[in-house]
Amino acid sequence: MDSLIAVPAFVLDFLCIHPFSDGNGRMSRILNLMLLYQAGDDVGRYISLEKVIEDSKATYYEAPEASSGGGHEDRHDLVPWLQYSHGVLIAAYVEFEQRVGQMGTGRGAKRDMVIDCIRHIPATFRYADVERACPGVSRPMIVRVLGELRDKGEIRCTKGGRDATWERTTQ
Repeated sequence: MDSLIAVPAFVLDFLCIHPFSDGNGRMSRILNLMLLYQAGDDVGRYISLEKVIEDSKATYYEAPEASSGGGHEDRHDLVPWLQYSHGVLIAAYVEFEQRVGQMGTGRGAKRDMVIDCIRHIPATFRYADVERACPGVSRPMIVRVLGELRDKGEIRCTKGGRDATWERTTQ
């Protein structure tokens, strides 16, 4: 079975059985990301699927409900959940394509890529998140841009040290 069908089907089954009293949604999103990685779909390494889902929160709750009706009688309809899941992937790939299109070889292109990344990843992030999202950008460049944005007041360091955590202060 193709991973574009198998992964969303597995995630929907997970959401339907609702194994935990809390955190099922977060766990399903982690499972989705892990299964996509295993299937060779790496867009989640560069684009936050969590943010794409957050931007479509209403549909995120409607789609599994529409797909799971009649599941106990083996009459559920996978199509609404597939459409939603594929929409998330398409949105992620569109954003990825836009970012890659913004990459250039001109002066300042890598700086701009880091700034764009920071403005689109989750509001709280770590240096490693930026490094993963900006392959080919050197550590000193990322550190320099973080410093620039901190000095402008756009981000702030909420936890220093080796595992420093940063937070956007502006949208």
